[in-house]
Amino acid sequence: MSILSEKFYEVLSKEGVVSIMSWGVEPHLVNTWNSYLVVTEDERILIPAYGFRKTEKNVEVNSTVKISLGSKEVVGYNDYQGTGFLLEGTAKYLESGKEFDQMKSKFSFLTRVLEITVEKAKQML
Repeated sequence: MSILSEKFYEVLSKEGVVSIMSWGVEPHLVNTWNSYLVVTEDERILIPAYGFRKTEKNVEVNSTVKISLGSKEVVGYNDYQGTGFLLEGTAKYLESGKEFDQMKSKFSFLTRVLEITVEKAKQML
């Protein structure tokens, strides 16, 4: 069964800000763009990481993360303009391998890939 809905993919196809919350050493929030997220066939989310050093330190202690993303260009509930999602899952960093190489060819600036295994996805608007 799919965790990520068609509406999620519609939001992902539009540009918007993605916020990633981690906590472990200390609470930390980092941002990226919808267009930087790559979803694998098994619905893991791959995110190019250049900075994200505090997030990495937190993930080493506590791999749980929350992600918020949205777009005002996608119609949500009750025909309101704009919708978003709150995702929860576990994270780890990739520094080599096939998926790292694929992401590096697409995002030359990355030094690592943040991989998130989504456990919950909730449409918020």
